[in-house]
Amino acid sequence: MFWADEFATKIIKSRKYQPYWVDDMKTPSGQVHVGALRGVVIHDLIYQALLRQKVKAVYSYVFNDMDPMDGFPHYLPESFRKHMGKPLYKIPSLEKGYQSLAECYALQFKKVFNDLGVNPIIIWSHELYAAGKMDKIIRTALDKVEKIRQLYHEVSGYDKPKDWYPYQVICPQCGKVGSTMVTGWDGKEVEYECKKELVTWAEGCGHKGKIEPINENGKLMWKVDWAAHWKVIGVTIEGAGKDHMSKGGSHDLSSAICEKVFNYPTPFAFSYEWFLAKGGAKMSSSKGVGVSAVEISQTLPPEILKFLMIKTNYRQAIIFDPANNESILKLFDDYDQTQPGKNLPRFRDVVNYIQSPSVDIYQKFPQADKKELDKRIKYAKIWLETYAPEENKVGFVSNSSQKPISELQKDFLTASAVTLQQVANAEDLQQELYQNAKKFNIKPKDAFELYYLRMTGKKYGPKAAWFLMEHKAEAIKRFTNFDDLEKKSSTIQSTKTDLIKFSPEFVKTYPSASVGFALIEGVKIEKINIRLEQEKKEFLKATEGLTTEAINEYPEIQSYRKMYKQMGVDWHSKRPSPEALLRRIATGKGLYNPINVCVDAYNLIVMKNRVSSGAFNSDQIKFPCEVKIAQGGEKALFIGDKEPTIIQTGEVCYFDQKGAYNIDYNYRDAIRTLSTEKTKNIWVNTEGVYDISPEQVKKTLEAAIDIIIKYCGGQVIEKGILVANDQT
Repeated sequence: MFWADEFATKIIKSRKYQPYWVDDMKTPSGQVHVGALRGVVIHDLIYQALLRQKVKAVYSYVFNDMDPMDGFPHYLPESFRKHMGKPLYKIPSLEKGYQSLAECYALQFKKVFNDLGVNPIIIWSHELYAAGKMDKIIRTALDKVEKIRQLYHEVSGYDKPKDWYPYQVICPQCGKVGSTMVTGWDGKEVEYECKKELVTWAEGCGHKGKIEPINENGKLMWKVDWAAHWKVIGVTIEGAGKDHMSKGGSHDLSSAICEKVFNYPTPFAFSYEWFLAKGGAKMSSSKGVGVSAVEISQTLPPEILKFLMIKTNYRQAIIFDPANNESILKLFDDYDQTQPGKNLPRFRDVVNYIQSPSVDIYQKFPQADKKELDKRIKYAKIWLETYAPEENKVGFVSNSSQKPISELQKDFLTASAVTLQQVANAEDLQQELYQNAKKFNIKPKDAFELYYLRMTGKKYGPKAAWFLMEHKAEAIKRFTNFDDLEKKSSTIQSTKTDLIKFSPEFVKTYPSASVGFALIEGVKIEKINIRLEQEKKEFLKATEGLTTEAINEYPEIQSYRKMYKQMGVDWHSKRPSPEALLRRIATGKGLYNPINVCVDAYNLIVMKNRVSSGAFNSDQIKFPCEVKIAQGGEKALFIGDKEPTIIQTGEVCYFDQKGAYNIDYNYRDAIRTLSTEKTKNIWVNTEGVYDISPEQVKKTLEAAIDIIIKYCGGQVIEKGILVANDQT
């Protein structure tokens, strides 16, 4: 028997929990994380199980919007800090169309669980208070405060002082509830003070006074408030996460208050395990830990999201990491296995097929329902854009920017194309590919690298044989036609050779290197731009859950580290700029304070593309520039320093005719070329090496140009890409 049906049977047989009123509760203090969906779905399963047993039942969901704002979500603007300590329902919404911040977060979350087919009655705490429905129970709590203090001690081991009362006034002067303390009760009015330093997260105004504890004048403290909600609503069934259900914890205390103070039986209770973020961290709305319910609902179709919630027993934790290579792909596979008789197109196959320009995906799934296939195509594109690791992004590209391959390599690829035509399955193909490499005396690693380069422009990818079988037509075409390797792309070559060049020694040492450059004139750089700040916040939201472990695995970061090691620079103390910026996010430091719109704009592109970039005051640069390896002993005064730095032998720097203006491949910039609000003309550099291809450098250069012009204006005078292997 399914566990929810067992619960329903137990509840009905006990005859203790009538009428059958199921309830769950959430404080909408921030964008509600996906973990909160688990409680919603678990309670709905019990409600549905009761209905299946032909009894009348009600399911309600409380948004506790009377609680104070006691945590500051990183995605809110700093201007909202003045609202810390106020009841959530009294804080204005950041988005239009909502009465309050609480309503905004709550209704967005409500839409997510409604889309899953879960439709409880919605109860707003502030409406219970405003309508006077909490008045009587507030008076009871104040009259029996000594009993409540006793229960705090007996159940939870807390000793409350004699002037402590379980009620907080909403200060009539500053509107805060989190900073107020009631110190007396005369049977009609409470005496209170809005203390300046009662809590660390809000500052009271110091106002003192008396007020009648009715309606919206204040609220019960939450462990008392929880029990009060049970009685006022008539709840008879409500579980909670395991953090609330520990011995002497919040549920034990609320239960004792419910029975011994409010004379109401504790609802049928059960403990369920957490829904955990990557690394096993408990999800939190206000702290921004984990993926939001809204975000994941845009990534997974409703039936898959609901399946994620119910496939694991309520007593077991769900650890969900959508950025993990397999988690979402496996989730679709697991769901499909529960749908016997349905011809569902396999999600991971859809992911691969939609990336191949030579594949008609509808022909690949002729028996599939078109609506279902269209849906999976939609979510496959979202997964590729949002969560897919680089090795899953096929991204077929022209190989025109790569160094031409040898005749031996062409013959090897042609032979591999013949093998592809002859072999019927991936297992056999894998063995044949190894044999082909052996016949041509090519190391297997080099052979497979060549396959990936020819298909995607990268040196790595999904398991080769399966990947080539899935894109057989495309692979055969690319392994037999080499016209694109006989010429170089002119679209990324500069026609103006007097701006920048590579030194011969640099080309010899770093033949894989490429550098993008652009000269933009007539910019107007402001200190801050509201639209850009919003873009930055959206990026922060998109990178929730980013870890240093994930950053370590990025091939771009590994490429820069490899170069630093070759330069003799310790990348632990001098982090390449993409890594330094992303590590701030992963370690919870957020973005640095705004510098200026130009710098903040291109740094956003650096974080998105993981390719380093810089913008310099071109009026302070004496062209031509040269990317070269320092001889050692050169000096430059870099941003943040008071004394010039002596550059060490082997460090890669950008030099103009005056000296170095950038060190360690865009690690730090010279003060003399700093872009400020007075700068009118800028010189942009982007750079790649090893696994960072010229195409990636070009993409980053174009994105940097676009965002700079978007927010700073200006006109591109010259742009191009230098590719080291073009000079070998």
